[in-house]
Amino acid sequence: MKMKTLFAPVLSLSLLLPTMASAAVTPPPPAMVDTPALELRAGLDYLLSEHFILAVAAMTKAYDGSMDAAAAYKALDQNALDMQPAIESLYGKAGGEEFERIFRAHNKYTDDLVKATKAKDESARKKAEQEVQGFVTEFAAFLSTATEGNLPKSAAEQAIRSHEDHVQQTFDAYTAGNYAAAYNTYRMGYKEMFAISKVLSNAIVTQMPEKFNHTKVDTKAGDLRSALNSVAAEHFALSALEMQKQFDGKADFTALINAEAGNTADFKAAVASVYGAAGADQFEKIWVGDHINAQSDYVNAVKNKDAAARTAVMARINVFTQELGAFLGAATAENLPTAAAQSSLKAHEAQVQTTFDQYAAGNYTESYAINREGYKTMFGVGKALSSAIVAQFNDKFQEAAAPSSMTTVWMKLNSMELNINGTKTMMDTTPMNWKGVTYIPLRYLGEGIGAEVKYDSKTNTVWVMAGGDTLKFWIGKSVMEVNGVQKSVGAKVFINEDGRTMVPLRFIAELLQWDVAWNQSQGLITLTKSM
Repeated sequence: MKMKTLFAPVLSLSLLLPTMASAAVTPPPPAMVDTPALELRAGLDYLLSEHFILAVAAMTKAYDGSMDAAAAYKALDQNALDMQPAIESLYGKAGGEEFERIFRAHNKYTDDLVKATKAKDESARKKAEQEVQGFVTEFAAFLSTATEGNLPKSAAEQAIRSHEDHVQQTFDAYTAGNYAAAYNTYRMGYKEMFAISKVLSNAIVTQMPEKFNHTKVDTKAGDLRSALNSVAAEHFALSALEMQKQFDGKADFTALINAEAGNTADFKAAVASVYGAAGADQFEKIWVGDHINAQSDYVNAVKNKDAAARTAVMARINVFTQELGAFLGAATAENLPTAAAQSSLKAHEAQVQTTFDQYAAGNYTESYAINREGYKTMFGVGKALSSAIVAQFNDKFQEAAAPSSMTTVWMKLNSMELNINGTKTMMDTTPMNWKGVTYIPLRYLGEGIGAEVKYDSKTNTVWVMAGGDTLKFWIGKSVMEVNGVQKSVGAKVFINEDGRTMVPLRFIAELLQWDVAWNQSQGLITLTKSM
């Protein structure tokens, strides 16, 4: 499970290409963006990504001694509190309380890091960094235990550590005055939160399939919704921050303008992947002129107390909401009605302006409250737009229909029994858990699913021939090859005391596109795949 890979909020052109079915099947169900599993994923998209932007805001504002620093930290803390009910709904009151204890405390650790950095107290900073690492370890253990190992502790720890690194690297570049690097890292760290939410939601849905009506997190429609959530919400976050910095005359203002340009490029690429280059060019023209540029002009008008200029800018922004709403209505063939799009855009612009107006007036608590409302609104925008696109091109977003047969492989930790579609075989070794990673014997899995497995003792190399694919493993290494392309296994392949090659379960299963269900309490491993 590679959680460190960054999620790119740009739609792939491959979404528009038909999926080839490998067997005679019944027609697939319509693609949807609002299944129970995708609602969970979208909720985590929102809360986790908001945590990132508020964490960076709270840290940099505190370092600068900004007057809104306390309000920023309060918003960050409230974000943690808002996560607790979702966790409690899944894991009960005790689980919710334990989550809140761990997660809220780590916000304080990063605040301690800011204070130590500002005071140039290396000892205090080292202590704060140790506290953050303690959080990484404890929170990873919590998530792994809560999901009954469907999110392995090692994978959780890797993801959380990567997140904390992005936060700290953004902060360190900011305090060093390297604003371009700070906001480049900011954007990377922000996007990563959507990858984390996908993996976490998948672990939860795998653990509780009935609760989510056996719907899936990893779907084309779900990826589309998450991609649009990402670019839309990042736009709001960058706009709100850039307008504050411009108003205050801060040195990082230009770097934020460049970050906004990067967000615009991502949004344009998303539009191009669905509606082509001409549609993307039309989108960009509308998006920038009386929107991005107008927001900067709005700040200048407020700063100069120029009421006439302010009114003129608001008129331009109103034109933008009408033009973009009409564009989206026409592009989606009114699956997103023009009137609804225009109304939504108007509400968005009102939230951007009110967030800034309250900030300029020194009403920081109110500004951050509206900021949070506006950020959340963008996830409604992402849902509405993705729903319209999926309705317009539904066949392009449908998942492969279930073939006529399903293969199920069953194993159990420390048991020699292997069960494939009800046929039992006794292995001469057992699956095992070592250093938090579940390993399975490669030969029995491979041969059990019809693959050919070969071992060369001279080179310590194992080959698996599965269909048209050739997999190559090296004993003692954590890398392998798939058709000549090297990949990380995530943990070393080794030969156990029974002389069998052991590979990480989740890696090999996902590589071969098997669904994995893990029952930690009983040590049961169930692999399923449509054949």
